[in-house]
Amino acid sequence: MIECVALTGKEAVPYMGDLASLRCSVFREYPYLYNGNQEVEAAYLANYSKSDDVLLVLAKAGERVVGVSTCMAMSHADAAFKKPFLSHHIPMDELCYFGESVLLPDFRGQGIGHRFFDLREKWSAERGFKTNYFCAVVRQGNHPLKPTDYQTLDVFWKKRGYRKMEHLIAELEWREIHDLEGSESIHHLVFWANIP
Repeated sequence: MIECVALTGKEAVPYMGDLASLRCSVFREYPYLYNGNQEVEAAYLANYSKSDDVLLVLAKAGERVVGVSTCMAMSHADAAFKKPFLSHHIPMDELCYFGESVLLPDFRGQGIGHRFFDLREKWSAERGFKTNYFCAVVRQGNHPLKPTDYQTLDVFWKKRGYRKMEHLIAELEWREIHDLEGSESIHHLVFWANIP
C-alpha cells in the first residue's frame, strides 16, 4: 500500500535527495527528455530548503520514497516561472505554484496523482492562495522520441478543474538525453490554472 505524507518547511529538507533522484529518473522520460544530474538538481532544489512556504508530498512504499509532488508560494518560485506573470502584470501574492509531480512507473495508475493534487490544493487553500498554477513542457505532436503509446495528462488535469493558459509560457534551459554535445536548449512550458 502506498502512503502519501505531506511535509512542510524544515520537515521536507531530508527528502531533497529523494526528490532530486526522482526528478533525474522520471524526467528522462518523454516529454521532458531531461539529462539531469544530482549536482544540477541540488542547485535547483535549494529554493525548496530556504522557505517554510513549501510543501512536499511524499508517496512511500514502506520506507521507500517512490514519488514526490511539490508546491510553494508563487512569489518564492524560480525567476523563470515568475517571469510570465511579471510580463503580464499579474500579481503573485495570492498564487500558488505547483511544481513537479514525479512518480516511478510501477506506481502509476493507483490514484496517487489525485492524492498529490488533493494535498497540495488543501495546503494552498489553508494558506489563503486563490489560484493554483503548474506548467508542462510543450512538444510538437510528431516529436521523433514520442512513444507510440504516449498519452498526455491533459484529460486528467481538466477533470481536476484546470485549464491551459496559452498566454503564460515559461522558458527553461536543459540538456536532453539525446544531445551528445552536452549543450542546453530552450524549452517552453505552458501554465495550467484552476480558474473557472
